[in-house]
Amino acid sequence: MPELPEAETVARRLREHLIGATVTDCLVGRDDIVREGLSTLAWYLGARLASAGRLGKSVVLECEKAGDRRFLVFELGMTGLLFFTLLHPSYRKHTHLTLSLTGSIPALYYWNPRRFGRVYLLDRSGLERFRARRFGCDPLTVRWEEFRALVGKRRGRLKALLMHQQVIAGIGNIYANEILYRARLHPYRTASRLQAPAVRRLYDSMRVVLREAIAAGGSSVRDFLAPDGTKGEYRKRHRVYDKAGLPCPSGCGRTIRRLKGERSSFYCPACQRK
Repeated sequence: MPELPEAETVARRLREHLIGATVTDCLVGRDDIVREGLSTLAWYLGARLASAGRLGKSVVLECEKAGDRRFLVFELGMTGLLFFTLLHPSYRKHTHLTLSLTGSIPALYYWNPRRFGRVYLLDRSGLERFRARRFGCDPLTVRWEEFRALVGKRRGRLKALLMHQQVIAGIGNIYANEILYRARLHPYRTASRLQAPAVRRLYDSMRVVLREAIAAGGSSVRDFLAPDGTKGEYRKRHRVYDKAGLPCPSGCGRTIRRLKGERSSFYCPACQRK
């Protein structure tokens, strides 16, 4: 957490509330969080927020100043969040970057208690290099032919493939479990051995699950909150994630099992045969 649906939810809220605002100040809470390239934070003073988007699980703010455009890339990591207001005084301790803004929302706070995330300051060429180095295809825009070829080349397990950020960007443990259940595929199936109909089920399920989760504002399983403090409601629609011991929602009569590993996998032994 957060994963692609949560990052997309954040980007959409930023687009809704912040586009057109101007940065009036930048306050850094921890120097090691901000990674400066050709850009420095000083450049962003007086810059206008032009757009907000997403790369995998990261949120990208595009800023415009004197005809130049540069970017703030917020890695959310395991616990990173962006807020319009600090919801509790205790949040200040782990607020690593504050952008003061003009407009109805006076500030944007980057909060990350476990400090796995970073903020990258990039120009356009730097952003393209960052994208090429860190991110595989986007699961919401990748074409079927490209996805089919990608899966056919991978000899590892399906779940590991879905979570490999340099291959498919944005899917983590929660949504990998949900996607595989919808596709009726065991997490340990070998990707390259799938027949075309199974790959198609995987492709369609991936897009359906992610879009449903985005529409619900993501999943607030542990720490995730949108910038306005609201929770994601998709957690109420999880079918297998963290459901070990409960009946399979398909009505097959079996219970959801848990496979222990680096990240726990949840699956139905009847609906997702290996």
